[in-house]
Amino acid sequence: MTGERDGATAVRGAGRGGAWREAAVRYALLPLRVFLGVTFVYAGIDKLTDPRFLAASGPGSVGELMAAVRDTSAVPWLVDLALKNPEGFGYAIALGEVAVGLGTLAGLFARVAAAGGAFISLSLWLTVSWQTDPYYYGNDLAYLMAWLPLVLAGAPVLSADALLAERRRVRRRRR
Repeated sequence: MTGERDGATAVRGAGRGGAWREAAVRYALLPLRVFLGVTFVYAGIDKLTDPRFLAASGPGSVGELMAAVRDTSAVPWLVDLALKNPEGFGYAIALGEVAVGLGTLAGLFARVAAAGGAFISLSLWLTVSWQTDPYYYGNDLAYLMAWLPLVLAGAPVLSADALLAERRRVRRRRR
């Protein structure tokens, strides 16, 4: 059938705007990657540099926060687990946020990093922001949804993963 084209060819050949549309599709997830990466690095560093947050008790501490949300959480057993060692939980969240953010920005193990970000966001939604009413006022659910396209697509452009994939392709061609 001579008049039919595959999807990629149809986008490329869609007139003057074809190249622009192709580039837009190719780079569509990059702003999301940058936003989530920067935000999670910032959030992690903010926690690591705030001695009040990393304390077991007191105003602004992770321990006080967990105790405050325990009875309204969707998963009180998770909050109970965090309350066994609030400082450790605080460090785990903060270091996890930094690792996820750096992995996302670099595009290194991008799907793993995005899954980590989704897991952190899911955990925070089910614990800290579960009681937010209406639900759309809580930002953790929105972050969870924002991570999902990156879990599915990874970081196909401007990423360490893309560089590594290209190296593997070159090595296979040489064989």
